[in-house]
Amino acid sequence: MNSLLNLHDMAIELKKGGDTHRIDLTKRTGSNLNGEIVINLDWSKGNGGFFGMFKSAIDLDLGCFYEMRDGSKMLIDGVQFSHGRGGNRDQQTRQGCYTKSPYIWHNGDDRGGNAQSGENISVNPAGVNDIKRMIIYTFIYEGAARWAETDAVVKVAVPGTETVEVKMGQQTSDKKFCAIAELNFNGDNSITVKKLVTFHNGHADCDRAYGWGFNYTAGSKD
Repeated sequence: MNSLLNLHDMAIELKKGGDTHRIDLTKRTGSNLNGEIVINLDWSKGNGGFFGMFKSAIDLDLGCFYEMRDGSKMLIDGVQFSHGRGGNRDQQTRQGCYTKSPYIWHNGDDRGGNAQSGENISVNPAGVNDIKRMIIYTFIYEGAARWAETDAVVKVAVPGTETVEVKMGQQTSDKKFCAIAELNFNGDNSITVKKLVTFHNGHADCDRAYGWGFNYTAGSKD
C-alpha cells in the first residue's frame, strides 16, 4: 500500500537566535489560502510529580505586537483584553479580530495554566498580505521568573506545511518578559519566522528594544 507523507507530523526547529525559516503558503496542500494559521505557546505547567506539589504552577501569557502594512499597529495579550475589553473572533476588540483587520485573534487567556495545549493566536490567511510583522512574546504574570522549569515552545502551524518551532530552552534570566519569535509577512503569501528569545523588563522595555513606540500605563487582569 502506498502512503502519503503527513506534513502535520513534521516540524522545523529554529535552534539559534537569528535563525529563520520561510513558510510559502502557496505550496500548501490544495494550493489555496484556506485554513487558519495558529501560533501556539505551550509549556510545562510546573505542578506535576511529587516535587511539583510543593511549587505553584507556572502560568505564562502569550501575546503579540503587530503592525499592518497601512502603518497601524497594536499589541494583544490577556492584560490588554481583560475587564471586558475582548470579544469573539468576529468582533474588532482589544482581543483582535479574525474576520476583519487585523486578521489576528487571541483565543483567550488560560488563567490557571490548565489548558493542555497552552494558549493560541489565530491568523486569518486572507489577511497575510495586509499584515507587515508580528513579535510573539510571553510573560510571567505572577510569581518568580522560573523559565528553566517551563520548557516553553512556540509553534507556528500552517495547514499543509511543516510546523515551525522555537524553543526557549533552559533559560535562567530573572526578567519576566520574553520576546520569542518575529514573524515577517513578505507580501507574497509567505511568512518568515525568526527566532529571538530575548528577555526584557516588561512590555515597555521590549517595545523599546524592537521599536514599536507605544505608551504604557499600569494594568491588571484582576
